[in-house]
Amino acid sequence: MTQQTPALQRRLGVFDAVVIGLGSMIGAGIFAALAPAARAAGSGLLLGLAVAAVVAYCNATSSARLAARYPASGGTYVYGRERLGPFWGYLAGWGFVVGKTASCAAMALTVGSYVWPAHAHAVAVGAVVVLVAVGYAGVQKAAWLNRVIVAVVLAVLVAVVVASLTSDASDAGRLDVGGDATAGGVLQAAGLLFFAFAGYARIATLGEEVREPRRTIPRAVPIALAITLAVYAAVAVAALSVLGAGGLGTASAPLADAVRTAGVPALLPVVRAGAAVAALGSLLALILGVSRTTLAMARDRHLPRVLAAVHPRFKVPHHAELAAGAVVAVLAATVDVRGAIGFSSFGVLAYYAIANASAWTLTPQEGRPPRIVPVAGLVGCVALAFSLPVVSVGIGAGVLVAGAAWYGVRRALARR
Repeated sequence: MTQQTPALQRRLGVFDAVVIGLGSMIGAGIFAALAPAARAAGSGLLLGLAVAAVVAYCNATSSARLAARYPASGGTYVYGRERLGPFWGYLAGWGFVVGKTASCAAMALTVGSYVWPAHAHAVAVGAVVVLVAVGYAGVQKAAWLNRVIVAVVLAVLVAVVVASLTSDASDAGRLDVGGDATAGGVLQAAGLLFFAFAGYARIATLGEEVREPRRTIPRAVPIALAITLAVYAAVAVAALSVLGAGGLGTASAPLADAVRTAGVPALLPVVRAGAAVAALGSLLALILGVSRTTLAMARDRHLPRVLAAVHPRFKVPHHAELAAGAVVAVLAATVDVRGAIGFSSFGVLAYYAIANASAWTLTPQEGRPPRIVPVAGLVGCVALAFSLPVVSVGIGAGVLVAGAAWYGVRRALARR
């Protein structure tokens, strides 16, 4: 970043950073990801959740140490560039922006499908417009909205857990962990569930807007991850105890089915509203993360320079936010990308693989984590990425290859 490039304003403390991370992780994924994960792992669903949590912890630790060292917008794009070289930073940023843009559209469509199914696309576009306007007005306002969203979603999930575990339909015998599970199924479930864990990256990508980043980020990331894991484990246990692995795997709306089976149909509207609010929280955090990574890549001219502009009053990357919002709105209006979760997971896992490789190069004086952490994180990311459905792996790998090819073309043209 040159001295002439305007900087963002540091307004967020530990609490704000934790809430933004929670808004990213405790989102629509918990309402939707349990079913495909249960189909993949069967009774090994909880094992898959544990594997995803371990990989997420390694990634979170590596990311937090790197974010404290490089407290600038861009996350692993910056870390890869500084520790491994420009190409690896670019590849991380490319995978993040493309994959998370698809995730934004998926979250917007999730809002539409819960709020007004007959007009899901129109509602999705409206949600994108409103949340881009919130982000445009300043990251602190976005953080306040995240607080409200997180509080609502947590209240809904607590109601689901209590209703399920206290019902006559609950049976602890359905928690037969690993009875019919296979290693491949558990890994695939972990890869799908990782999609819902990956929100702590939003804390790192906001590194330039966090007060005392060397202290705040390493504290906020593990706190947000630990809270999310506890919530996910409680919800998974509650749903399994009522529906069993087979019923959960075939559920189209797993938490709604859980409260219905538990004999509490009055909670169904609450669950639907909670799912819509959760998707809004995820969408808001995703737009923040994509726009900040876009800003960092534009500063280095990997993307159009105009996207590096920072609003003189609101101190946000307004051109990057508007561009990201426009792309997401077009996708949400024209296609159904809810099946892109696997593709997004592949891109995010590639992103974190580069983060772990970057953390390996830190010295003890720079705050390097124990060596086992980046090694386990890197191996875990690669294993989970290639355990995803074949179509997701193919599309994800193709996107990364296309990005690498574009980087090579740009370098060749620059030399001329």
